[in-house]
Amino acid sequence: MKKTIWLALPAFAWAVMSCGTASTTDSAAAKQDSTYAPVETKDPNTDYPPAFEGQTRAPGVRTSTPYEATVITESLKRPWGIGLLPDGRFLITEKEGTLRIVTGAGEISEPIKGVPEVDADGQGGLLGIKVDPNFSENRMVYWVFSEKQGNKGNLTAVAKGRLSDDETSLEEVQVIYRATPAYKGRLHYGGRIIFDNEGNLLVSTGERSDKETRPQAQDLNSGLGKIVRIDTDGNAVKGNPFEGRSDARPEIYSYGHRNVQGIAIHPVTGDLWETEFGPRGGDELNRIEPGKNYGWPIITYGLEYSGAKIGDSIQVKEGMEQPVYYWDPVLSPSGLTFYTGNRIPEWENNLFAGGLSSMHIARLVIENNRVVGEERLLEDEKQRFRDVIQGNDGALYAITDNGRFYKIDKK
Repeated sequence: MKKTIWLALPAFAWAVMSCGTASTTDSAAAKQDSTYAPVETKDPNTDYPPAFEGQTRAPGVRTSTPYEATVITESLKRPWGIGLLPDGRFLITEKEGTLRIVTGAGEISEPIKGVPEVDADGQGGLLGIKVDPNFSENRMVYWVFSEKQGNKGNLTAVAKGRLSDDETSLEEVQVIYRATPAYKGRLHYGGRIIFDNEGNLLVSTGERSDKETRPQAQDLNSGLGKIVRIDTDGNAVKGNPFEGRSDARPEIYSYGHRNVQGIAIHPVTGDLWETEFGPRGGDELNRIEPGKNYGWPIITYGLEYSGAKIGDSIQVKEGMEQPVYYWDPVLSPSGLTFYTGNRIPEWENNLFAGGLSSMHIARLVIENNRVVGEERLLEDEKQRFRDVIQGNDGALYAITDNGRFYKIDKK
């Protein structure tokens, strides 16, 4: 059963539940410009001043093109990542360790066999997934998962395998990368994976959250709190920024990260962008440059969950990159994609981030590497949006923690 919610102007908004779609406003009055107040109206957790104008609470924007959000299915079980098959179907991971194929009509396959055991405790499980750009020839799939390491704890791992011709199993499965050291914890695995424009893999790892592991985000001999760039066999890519250094791991692409759950490549510039969880306040959007230090846990715009200050409570330090944008209160950003379709022209090259605790999808308008507008999509749905991608048809697709799969497209 699909769900339908029709929305009109705020003055006479109304909703209907039936078999259909959830539509946004199509009012000419809801034109996109930069005259609206910022979408965030709650008080921030901190009184930290931003490093530059527009670094937080950008002007609000509104989509003028009529669009709708269709609930394709509500029968997934804690979905986490979406991969796109060449024929337009989706490979969707479920946190507890299940991989399924889902069609645009909401048909869900039986679990695909051959997935390695995951450690699904806490924030662990079967995480991000990406289909090989040459899937039509090699049928290869790559994914991230939390892997047990005996009495040492667990870690973020990357595996690959061939989807069988009958689509019932993964064959020749290999773990190609492990973000060591292992740690006895249940938080902050990172877990996103994408291909760069040269056919290499970019993978995010978390710093495992606890105070004792946080410093490893700054340690170039640790795989924690990093974005790594590896080839499809798990080797460091030639030309990585720390290649040839004895005091650094060659796979590291950037460091000083907390828990990156969104990575995407700008369709025009080719730049890598990421979103990562801050603590209490200070969720970040960063434009990633190779070899750069993004500051955690030394600089941050957030607080401990207890309300205590973090470290020396500084936000700016020489040699550490500022976020392009930050949220306080938090977005809890998970899943990230740039829109390259033409069905909703004003969305072209905009960035879309799933929000967990914020329960909406954030649309960000970016100009000259700065956020100049922000809009909240589907916030009336009250869902934790775990991942968002663009399909082969030019529509956006999003999954939520409670099992919904949405299609978002022109009305």
